Amino acid sequence: MRIRKSAEVRKAEIIDTTLRLADKLGPDRLTTETIANAVGLTQPGVFRHFPKKQDLWEAVAARIGSMMEARWKKAESDDTLATDRIRALIGTQLRLIQSTPAIPAILFSRELHTKNKGLRAAFFELMSRFHRLIVGLVEQACATDELRDDIDPDDAAFLIIGLVQGLAVRWSISGRNFDLTEEGKRLLELQLEGFASRRAGANGERNAS
Repeated sequence: MRIRKSAEVRKAEIIDTTLRLADKLGPDRLTTETIANAVGLTQPGVFRHFPKKQDLWEAVAARIGSMMEARWKKAESDDTLATDRIRALIGTQLRLIQSTPAIPAILFSRELHTKNKGLRAAFFELMSRFHRLIVGLVEQACATDELRDDIDPDDAAFLIIGLVQGLAVRWSISGRNFDLTEEGKRLLELQLEGFASRRAGANGERNAS
């Protein structure tokens, strides 16, 4: 006998399938019919849970947001130096992208940029939240001489986030032929070295001698 699934279970199944197929086929080529077939529903069955395709994409954005927020909270809660928490945030973001490659596909899709204002707004708010987290940590790092006090935290945060976005594009178009997390770790160290406080460096040299 076929087991009837609850609405919440079915919705989660549809969202998970959309994420998987967005990576495999691309967000712009993905249809509700394809999703329905993969889930084992009719197309009207998908629309019972998500009346419009826009509703489904916004639910996908909410799922991605939940995954990111949970990982950010864990990374920033460590009782470590501000720069170490920046490393942890960027590392967890890159690991999530590597494990969920539909994320960059959606971020650079026509679906996001020209067709779906709700999806665009959801991702803009998510990225704004990430930016604010990085700004706060850069401010702390400047105050404790981990980073130079003459850098603009807002600009520094944009540069750090730009590293993630640029890497995600390169990783995607290269056929994912390198370890995204390890490459990000290497490049972030170069970036943080450029931001580093000269006094912190001098103290380190004195301590080493």
